[in-house]
Amino acid sequence: MEKAGIAGYGAYIPRFRIKVEEIARAWGRDAEALKKSLCVNEKAVPGIDEDTATMAVEAGRKALAAAGMPGESIGALFIGSESHPYAVKPTATVVAESLRLSRGLFSADLEFACKAGTSAMQIVYSMVRSGMIKAGVAIGSDVAQANPNDALECTASAGSAALVLGSENLLAELDATCSFATDTPDFWRRQEQPYPKHGGQFTGKPAYYRHVSECTQRMLQLTDSGPQDFDHVIFHQPNGKFPVEAAKMLGFTEKQLEKGLLVRQIGNCYSASSLIGLCSVLDQAGPGERILMVSYGSGAGADGFAFRTTSLLAGKRPVPSVSQMMSDNLQYLKYEKYIMNTRR
Repeated sequence: MEKAGIAGYGAYIPRFRIKVEEIARAWGRDAEALKKSLCVNEKAVPGIDEDTATMAVEAGRKALAAAGMPGESIGALFIGSESHPYAVKPTATVVAESLRLSRGLFSADLEFACKAGTSAMQIVYSMVRSGMIKAGVAIGSDVAQANPNDALECTASAGSAALVLGSENLLAELDATCSFATDTPDFWRRQEQPYPKHGGQFTGKPAYYRHVSECTQRMLQLTDSGPQDFDHVIFHQPNGKFPVEAAKMLGFTEKQLEKGLLVRQIGNCYSASSLIGLCSVLDQAGPGERILMVSYGSGAGADGFAFRTTSLLAGKRPVPSVSQMMSDNLQYLKYEKYIMNTRR
């Protein structure tokens, strides 16, 4: 079987932001208590003309440019999201057309809460390894919804990340991947309901922590590694507390987390959350470094990946970097403007 890994990557984070203090002001809530509980200070907000598809195009263009691949060389495109613009009409075809990908394309929309983007990665990776395609694109993109005055409104954000997976000119080799899933109803939204509901504290120990822990332990066994063998670790980031606690529980350090822990400044980008964290790590990692990424999706499941960077990484970094998108030309919104941007 072919070896496979990341040949290019790209992320997109909108420049609009709203602070937790502003959301708290609108509802008469205690901002400091919310910030302490969630460990989030502000979040990214889509522009009024931005959605899952437009952000996926932005991230996809950067990833293809970084990989140095023309669109017609891409054999597959899978897009994970829980906020696809249409209930019946694929996001993948819109994005493929905008990226000028081949018409002979394997493509589909995926949905598995916040791990749909990593599910896309596993599909494309498997197709490359099998020899079905030479390269494909996996995207996680979301404009996350939240019920007004719910704690989720302080974290549910917007962003996108794209990875070109192939077998040549790799900036990071994918050594192994695995998954863990159970029927755990911690988060849900029925058809026609505008906002999701969640199980409060139930989203923690039996949902996030169990699945992330099980998947991480399987990854360590699969790669015959310990926590100390990885230079960087990225966990899904529903808030600022869960990934830090998971890391401690599993024997990782905050230093291993720091380059990919972005939720405090941009919130939870759902299907793009762990992928943007990976992009941030790739922006800063050196050659020969090992990266562990474990996503999480409510309902519930986790996907694990072990990467090893190569000497090609430094020459394949997209511009602007994740750090630049997190700090440059930001525009902070009042709650009234935020509502206009997000209530579609």
